[in-house]
Amino acid sequence: MAGTVEILSPEQVKNVPKHIAIIMDGNNRWAKKQGILKAAAGHKAGVEAIRGVLNACDKFDVDVLTLFAFSSENWLRPKHEVSALMSLFSSYLKKEVPELHKNNVRLRVVGRRDRFSSKLCQQIVQAEQLTVDNSGRTLVIAADYGGKWDVASAAKSLAKDVEAGLLSADSIDESMLAQRMSLSDLIAPDLLIRTGGEMRISNYLLWQCAYSEFYFTETYWPDFGEQALRQAIAEFAGRQRRFGKTSEQIEQEDACLSNV
Repeated sequence: MAGTVEILSPEQVKNVPKHIAIIMDGNNRWAKKQGILKAAAGHKAGVEAIRGVLNACDKFDVDVLTLFAFSSENWLRPKHEVSALMSLFSSYLKKEVPELHKNNVRLRVVGRRDRFSSKLCQQIVQAEQLTVDNSGRTLVIAADYGGKWDVASAAKSLAKDVEAGLLSADSIDESMLAQRMSLSDLIAPDLLIRTGGEMRISNYLLWQCAYSEFYFTETYWPDFGEQALRQAIAEFAGRQRRFGKTSEQIEQEDACLSNV
């Protein structure tokens, strides 16, 4: 769980995650806490929070921010809430993309698109095309996305190549499957944050987060700002990432690097 860390030390700054993935949870509960009955109000406040966290990523030198905006399972929510979420997504693209482009941010959207309206699909394509050549931070929005869908889609893509005789089934390995996954051209998330107090990853980036550090906080997403992100990064910086190795091996490798 989250601790309280006021500042990042010089050593922590060296270990800032380059790719942060966030499950933006707690919008509805935030609205209820404010005495607001409409769920859309919480989601709207959540959209506003994105801007602050993206700005904080710029300060902390985070290269990629991936946000879980709408899951494959979110279609099961009440129709009026789903409609409000789609409207907010469309509004975000219309209002924020010009500013993202101005700030040299590249926008990517991952997930299914066949269940979105044609208007929303067109907005997504236009937003990606406008920012495709930007060389600054990358903002990834996972919309109608599910980790299981992602793995299944990658497997289906490879199966088609096998059927076409382009490769053999025996040649398929983890690396080949990874190349067919969403975000295959980006580094894997170093840190996965979930706001709102729940301790699960809800079918989010299952493959990509195999070795991510997890950070869970009680803070609702609309209240998650620069200081909250700073605390998450500081805790991440204090962890030792071993990737299957022993602590002694990692310490020896770090010592060798420091002597280079």
